[in-house]
Amino acid sequence: MCEITGLSQRRACRLAGLSLSTCRYSVQRPAADAQLSLRITELALERRRFGYRRIWQLLRREGLHVNHKRVYRIYHLNSLGVKRRRRRKGLATERLPLLRPDAPNLTWPMDFVMDALSSGRRIKCLTCVDDFTKECLTITAAFGISGVQVARILDGLALFRGYPATIRTDQGPEFTCCALEQWAFEHGVELRLIQPGKPTQNGFIESFNGRFRDECLNEHWFSDILHARKIINDWRQDYNESRPHSSLNYQAPLEFAACWRNGKHEEKPTDITN
Repeated sequence: MCEITGLSQRRACRLAGLSLSTCRYSVQRPAADAQLSLRITELALERRRFGYRRIWQLLRREGLHVNHKRVYRIYHLNSLGVKRRRRRKGLATERLPLLRPDAPNLTWPMDFVMDALSSGRRIKCLTCVDDFTKECLTITAAFGISGVQVARILDGLALFRGYPATIRTDQGPEFTCCALEQWAFEHGVELRLIQPGKPTQNGFIESFNGRFRDECLNEHWFSDILHARKIINDWRQDYNESRPHSSLNYQAPLEFAACWRNGKHEEKPTDITN
């Protein structure tokens, strides 16, 4: 109005019924926002697939007790939002409920995740987690993994954790072979197979595989199998020791497991997200 009519700012505000102080007010952000913004940006660039809530939890671990709304505002002002990758559309299926166990070693879901080296050669990753603590027990990367090798890997895990009550898998040939059935019979482990074409019946491991692909496999270019194993093992260690887990009240899996052993864990409604 002032530019068009040539009126003074005070006169224009009086005609418009607007307070002069309101017109002249400008938001003054505290200087602390600059340091906080810098740290949020550093964390977001370091962990590119983390949203603002996990960034907020990492800040709290560093002793920066700031409101999550403030982190959200700075996170989006700096255009740090995670870009969602397009997913292929599929047929809608009924989502079956999954019951979370009430103690470790009751149910271990397993699955395979496929990827490729820079040479184009395919690699296969066997993933296994504990349904209760969400610990990633193993991610074994190889060019091929048979049912016999799966049994050997499980024997290796049992040396440190004991044998699980149940293992839940899809109906892939590695999981339905005689070698794994014999192994399960000898060690008193129940093999629970989901229905063909129903990955939601093994939703905990499917959700974990999604995070594994999104945060590790899609973020790195593997020159050879040894390089792949190194990167994958580093990610697995970070996942177990540092990564805030939404269904564990934003504790890391090893932190939650330690609290459970000491009787200090807090119950929270279970979902299948990671």
